[in-house]
Amino acid sequence: MATLPFSATSAHSNLATHSKFISSFIYSNPIRRNSRWFFISTSCSSRARRQLCVKSAATDQKDAATQTQEGSLVTFPPDSASVASIIKYHAEFTPSFSIESFGLPKAFYATAESVRDMLMMNWNETYEYYEKLNVKQAYYLSMEFLQGRALLNAVGNLELSGAYAEALKKLGHNLEDVARQEPDAALGNGGLGRLASCFLDSLATQNYPAWGYGLRYKYGLFKQHITKDGQEEVAENWLEMGNPWEIPRNDVSYPVKFYGEVVSGPDGNKQWIGGENVTAVAYDVPIPGYKTKTTVNLRLWSTKVAPEEFDLHAFNTGDHAKAYAAIKNAEKICYILYPGDESVEGKSLRLKQQYTLCSASLQDIIARFERRSREPVKWEEFPEKVAVQMNDTHPTLCIPELIRILMDAKGLSWKEAWDITRRTVAYTNHTVLPEALEKWSLQLIQELLPRHVEIIKLIDEELIHIIIAEYGTEDLDDLVQKLREMRILDNIELPDSVLEILSKSEESSVVDYIEEVDKEAKATNEEAQSEGPDTEKKKEVTFELDPKLPKMVRMANLCVAGGHAVNGVAEIHSEIVKNEVFNNFYKLWPEKFQNKTNGVTPRRWIRFCNPDLSKIITKWTGTEDWVKDTEILVTLGKFADNEDLQSEWREAKRRNKKKVASFLREKTGYLVNPDAMFDVQVKRIHEYKRQLLNILGIVYRYKKMKEISPDERKAKFVPRVCIFGGKAFATYVQAKRIVKFITDVGATVNHDQEIGDLLKVVFVPDYNVSVAEVLIPGSELSQHISTAGMEASGTSNMKFAMNGCIQIGTLDGANVEIRQEVGEDNFFLFGAHAHEIVGLRNERAQGKFVADPRFEEVKAYVRSGVFGPYNYDELMGSLEGNEGYGRADYFLVGKDFPSYLECQDKVDEAYRDQKRWTKMSILNTAGSYKFSSDRTIHEYARDIWRIEPVVLP
Repeated sequence: MATLPFSATSAHSNLATHSKFISSFIYSNPIRRNSRWFFISTSCSSRARRQLCVKSAATDQKDAATQTQEGSLVTFPPDSASVASIIKYHAEFTPSFSIESFGLPKAFYATAESVRDMLMMNWNETYEYYEKLNVKQAYYLSMEFLQGRALLNAVGNLELSGAYAEALKKLGHNLEDVARQEPDAALGNGGLGRLASCFLDSLATQNYPAWGYGLRYKYGLFKQHITKDGQEEVAENWLEMGNPWEIPRNDVSYPVKFYGEVVSGPDGNKQWIGGENVTAVAYDVPIPGYKTKTTVNLRLWSTKVAPEEFDLHAFNTGDHAKAYAAIKNAEKICYILYPGDESVEGKSLRLKQQYTLCSASLQDIIARFERRSREPVKWEEFPEKVAVQMNDTHPTLCIPELIRILMDAKGLSWKEAWDITRRTVAYTNHTVLPEALEKWSLQLIQELLPRHVEIIKLIDEELIHIIIAEYGTEDLDDLVQKLREMRILDNIELPDSVLEILSKSEESSVVDYIEEVDKEAKATNEEAQSEGPDTEKKKEVTFELDPKLPKMVRMANLCVAGGHAVNGVAEIHSEIVKNEVFNNFYKLWPEKFQNKTNGVTPRRWIRFCNPDLSKIITKWTGTEDWVKDTEILVTLGKFADNEDLQSEWREAKRRNKKKVASFLREKTGYLVNPDAMFDVQVKRIHEYKRQLLNILGIVYRYKKMKEISPDERKAKFVPRVCIFGGKAFATYVQAKRIVKFITDVGATVNHDQEIGDLLKVVFVPDYNVSVAEVLIPGSELSQHISTAGMEASGTSNMKFAMNGCIQIGTLDGANVEIRQEVGEDNFFLFGAHAHEIVGLRNERAQGKFVADPRFEEVKAYVRSGVFGPYNYDELMGSLEGNEGYGRADYFLVGKDFPSYLECQDKVDEAYRDQKRWTKMSILNTAGSYKFSSDRTIHEYARDIWRIEPVVLP
């Protein structure tokens, strides 16, 4: 373990060096206020140290002034000696560890704090420049930000990787070893959160003025352990030693209210008096751009209550639970990402999380707008300065919340607030799954957010009038069908203003919603006719609810109605959104709907995680500019047949595979052969993603291997290492069964000496960004095999393609566009198409589906007990029957199974020809140019947010 020679002398030396280092960095990234240069040191913790910093800064300013020419400061990067000194400074003066040693954990924190100093200077300058120009900004609201480790990404973007590597070497450590000490920030779960983080990287790199807003989860989702019983969840401990990247902003806090009541003032204005009050406090995480000073911000909210909420009397009388109640109720809002919502308490907590994100973020956005504006504030200009993007439906409450603030706090009318909100907010849809199109109990929202229910009812009424104005009341059956699908409020009576319109209509036969009282009406009509021909015919219109169904608020419909833009995240997904999910909305507002195919940052997902491949790309394209301009990757296609490139390409892949093999041994204990094909499926465990199809294909392969001789086995089968990773949600029983099944198959296959290295099955525990950064560069085949039409886009498929990994998949999500770009011959396609799925499910329901004999064979093999004593009847049973919840193979595993097996035979055939396989790999990287998040962000900025890049001087 390394030890640093700390002493009184070295303390002053490191302190002075720190100031000099900061000053020199400021010369490279100057901050100017009122024609004066300010030198900022964040680490002087006493008066004497501050004096030393100021003295050193003044000296450095004088020295640097001699290097100016025509008033411009000379810029220069810090050298490794300066970096080493600043790391030593932080190890001594901002320690999270004892001073005696300088082990890897301490080295990481000291290194990260030294990098944060530079990020903060760039962040300050970025923030100040945006304030000065009063530019329009985009604000990205997301419940997830799956950041991954930040150290290598930060020093890479700052172009200081070499200086930090040399500095740490002088201090007795390796940069990569130090970086591995960083825990992944537990702020996300899957593609939704990783997309948000890629977007922040691209926003900064392309100099767009934007912030991200999220929640600072104490424990995140969970840490996944794999035991003999399958997946087990334990609390994530990522904040145990603190987070060196975050900056607490204790002066930036906002009140957030729950429960209570709505009261009307003398002027008729509404005010919401909260019954439970918490405070949201800001924590800022600077996000650096690549080769630019622009550093954007991720502001995370944590929740607490004021000290006076602690019931001291109750504590002193022994009622400790009561004393802590208010504090714990506030703090638990930011404990867990996606708390289980099987209980009313769980649902309430999730809704509190979503509202906290929306309320605190909007209060902050509005405060910044007011600060930048001149008096009086012109609220009609708010959409010209602010763009709010909702990443899926989780931040939907920002629509009624923005209206509430504008009406109740700022005194605007309903019409003004509604117009401003609709021009400010936009919505990204990430799913077509019914369970993911959020619905909330009206009763729960009424209890928790009573004022918002009033506003949502106003929006619903406004929407109904828009629908009636568009379609009229001539065909009430058609109108009611549209209302049934489009209303924000589900199974809730129509507003009086609407009933009045409909009651005047000549037709009033409305199924489920509005109906003429049949028998009574007929009798009345008969009586009227008997009285004479001149008697006026009267019709009574009523509204009927289904008492068996709950009253709900449909958040996705609120997003579409309350925003000015709706986008899908892949071409096929956006078409499904327009033609199926929101078809009636699309017919009403076709101009709202757009496509924005997802993208991933090439910095993290090639440049930093795969340096071997990056060097080859730079060599053969003749430039490193591809890191920002991925269209240059297309150049690789011209050399795909070049034997020298192919040789270098294969060697880089093998080095990455050896790293994967070492990693698997460390994490699972399994030894794998790096010369085997590495076949990978890593993503959230869900039935529609069909990890079950993959593992059943492996089981069939294993069974066929066991049935033939060793010589036949070697001749027929390409050696494979089949790697899985991903978390099943804690209450998703079927997904957890799939995890258990995969691990049981692995335990049997991997210990079968007869099979040996021909087949291995490995489940990697606790899959996250850092694990992905190891696995993806070493992968050769990646599986994206969701039921067609169910995956919105995917982003892991893009990362694999960028790293030269060939894909097997269905025509789903971004697979469609990836296949178009890399070439049909370089993508292994199988399975039913999206437009066939409804018909295939109907065929199943009618009992017409005939399973392939191989499918029946593999299910029987699983049930035979060959993979252990666990009872897999429930899992296999989900693939059987023609109807019923959890039955009838809703995700069409059985239908696609034969096509999948035949496609896997083609994979084996291609892999045997390594020249062909390498060419396919090169063309996958060349064709991935389209899937950079830089391109995606540019489209958002141009088409939705209407913001322009702002380059710092």
